[in-house]
Amino acid sequence: MIEAIDHLTLSGSASSYESLLGRRVVDGRLQTRNVGLTFGAAGEALSSIVFATASLDKAAHLLKRRAVGTTKGSLLQLSTTASHGVPIALVERDQPPAPSPPIDDEASAISSLDHIVVRTPNPERAIAFYAGRLGLDLRLDRSNPDWGSRLLFFRCGDLVVEIAHDLNKGVSDGPDQLWGLSWRASDIAKVNARLKSAGVDVSPVRTGRRPGTEVFSVNSHTEGVPTIVIGGLKHW
Repeated sequence: MIEAIDHLTLSGSASSYESLLGRRVVDGRLQTRNVGLTFGAAGEALSSIVFATASLDKAAHLLKRRAVGTTKGSLLQLSTTASHGVPIALVERDQPPAPSPPIDDEASAISSLDHIVVRTPNPERAIAFYAGRLGLDLRLDRSNPDWGSRLLFFRCGDLVVEIAHDLNKGVSDGPDQLWGLSWRASDIAKVNARLKSAGVDVSPVRTGRRPGTEVFSVNSHTEGVPTIVIGGLKHW
């Protein structure tokens, strides 16, 4: 049913993300190799996630059978009751759009999205929804007391929907929250240098948690979305 993430919607201006991604907005959309961004929605900084499907009619039928309420228009909007507060929709498409042109060069631009982070107070509920209702592939379920978190990794196309639970807060029935983004860089040193020269507040490059990776944090030009950039791995 779900083949990939088509795009994410953010509140605020596209200009900050042009600087961050090193790509130009085309027809109101910033597009990397595997996901697009649209802007201007009201609400949370990271406002919604839109998955891609080959057929909205088939998706609507399957979700109905799985007890997920939907409203169909140009997008298939899922009930936020079913999604535990996360605004989710599906869009019908055949192929993803081409990446937006780089402002400087391709090596210094963000190439694609590595993962999106959703915070949940109830990880078992999240498994039931993202795996059982949406049909995403649960690839990893790991608790790490040193980080104080339980992480669930769901494969979606060539990126991951990461569900994070704070072990110190226990389990509750509160809402889930779209929270953070991790972008991929084909040349992390070039991306870091470009962002510094553009006046973006970034940390130095450091060793990542995943073996063989390097990361840096982005502290401005994100419209309030916690953001890191990762290099060293091409895909999950």
